[in-house]
Amino acid sequence: MATQHDIALTHALTGIPGPLPPSGVIHVAIPHANRFTIVGNHLAQHDGLSLTAIGIGVHIQSLPAGSQVGIKALTARFAEGETAIAAALRELETHGYLHRTRARLANGRMVTRTVFCNQPGALLRGGAVVPVAVASRPVTRPAVLAPPPAPEPAPVPEAAHPPVRVPSRIAPKQPRRPLPQPRELTPELHRAASALLADLRRHAPELVLSEDDVEELAPGAAAWLERGAHPDAIRHALTTELPQPPKYPAKIVRHRLAVLLPPPLPGARELAPARRAPVTPFQTCEGCDRAFRSPDPGHCRDCRAQYWEAA
Repeated sequence: MATQHDIALTHALTGIPGPLPPSGVIHVAIPHANRFTIVGNHLAQHDGLSLTAIGIGVHIQSLPAGSQVGIKALTARFAEGETAIAAALRELETHGYLHRTRARLANGRMVTRTVFCNQPGALLRGGAVVPVAVASRPVTRPAVLAPPPAPEPAPVPEAAHPPVRVPSRIAPKQPRRPLPQPRELTPELHRAASALLADLRRHAPELVLSEDDVEELAPGAAAWLERGAHPDAIRHALTTELPQPPKYPAKIVRHRLAVLLPPPLPGARELAPARRAPVTPFQTCEGCDRAFRSPDPGHCRDCRAQYWEAA
């Protein structure tokens, strides 16, 4: 038997203009009058965040300023454990939404100060920051509201607007290093590199690479082999101290192949000791017994000068 909710939903669907999609989600959008939070799609549809991190990010954004959002507080609120919530908070830090620092209060007590930015990308581009007052009790509207469009204010002294410091965790990332390439990717070298990569999951079950991943990363492993790296050394560099859990095994292997690439082995010429310049030996002057440097025995400079003057 249909419930009142189902009947109301059926009536709402009949009011949607245009043909309904044959599959997928259908939105019944009713405008909110109160108790709502504006969330950007860059967070709700972030392709680098887990569903837990997205949910916690939306929850934190909906809270008033001054709310407790530590691991203990979130664990008491949600069914996820401390490990999952701590991992989600680290994801939000990595992508610039969350920034946590230790600060000392006036009474000497150390506390963790948490800053949540609803648009990290806009902050890097110099977007305006809306000041938020600390609420003494829960409120029914979002803590940060986008200001309505307004004309540019008149210029004011620079001291009136202190610079906004961008936290280090949302600073621009350095460009990713390219995958190393061997000087010549022979069939034998390619086969050995592919076998080494495919065999990684025997030594680290987390590093399961697809065939496409192995084919893409084989030149990087071949560059290591070409430089004389032993397969055991390559395997150790790629499987030691992996993040837990490794979300993107192929990205981890690619990063380590590029960053940890050893230099080429030096040849015999580079390892040979540097030649020293020949040292002229000491001789004893046959005229005055003075020591002087000369390849051949004879007289010193003064004795030779006296001889030529007498001549």
